[in-house]
Amino acid sequence: MSSSNDASSTLSQGGTPYVATGSLKDRTILMSGGSRGIGLAIATRAARDGANIVLMAKTGDPHPKLEGTVFTAAEQLVAAGGQALPLVGDVRNDDDVTAAVAAAVERFGGIDVVVNNASAIDLSRTDAVDMKRYDLMQDINVRGTFLLSKLALPALRKSGNGHILTLSPPLNLDPKWAGMHLAYTMAKYGMSLTTLGLAEELKDDGVSVNSLWPCTLIDTAAIRNMPGGRQMVQAARGPEIMADAAHAVLTGSGATGNFFTDEQVLRAAGVTDFAPYSLGAPEGRLVPDIFL
Repeated sequence: MSSSNDASSTLSQGGTPYVATGSLKDRTILMSGGSRGIGLAIATRAARDGANIVLMAKTGDPHPKLEGTVFTAAEQLVAAGGQALPLVGDVRNDDDVTAAVAAAVERFGGIDVVVNNASAIDLSRTDAVDMKRYDLMQDINVRGTFLLSKLALPALRKSGNGHILTLSPPLNLDPKWAGMHLAYTMAKYGMSLTTLGLAEELKDDGVSVNSLWPCTLIDTAAIRNMPGGRQMVQAARGPEIMADAAHAVLTGSGATGNFFTDEQVLRAAGVTDFAPYSLGAPEGRLVPDIFL
């Protein structure tokens, strides 16, 4: 990847067409998950600015199928130029989340950004979905997003420029999406309802609340491990597009209550060529993401 800081070059410092106009230097980010995939990409982009990142993820020991732990992720963030505090914890556990918020405040003096990244996926139809998987999606996606946001609110209010960013889709009530995978749709829309409600609740508190969702399939280990996933990601974009879009939102004007897509945000930031984000497939052959 290019290491040039010349904004007039075709690619920015991260090897992507996004040229930042703001910085997350010295800002403290508390993220659920983040040991790999989109979350780690977002955290790494922030680390390049010199941000402080607190990662709370379940993966303390190597997973047999998924690369990376919260500790290897923290090493990557420090190497990128940030500070990192890795915490092994489960967003479903009240005590773990309470401890993560307290640790972030103790280590870095506060919390400026919460990124609700942790999420479980199961696209089974209603007949086929296992209720344990249903409960897992509700607990991680909906309850976990609500809990982490709730417990971080006192610190976010003190920030003076707090932000909650949740990786969840626009609330598209076309019956198509509920009909395709009802259990997963309910769980992801629960995350989005948290954005909708908190943006209204916190509109006078100096805390912005937004959601971000990709327009196309993103190459992640979770997708690759799904049936047919390795073929699917050949027509995907890399997670860097979400990292750049998240950076643009978090360094932007303080808008709140939005359900942004990555392309929407980056077009507003001046990006016109999205081809560098893809894994090689032409733009017209990329797999669109769901819920749009």
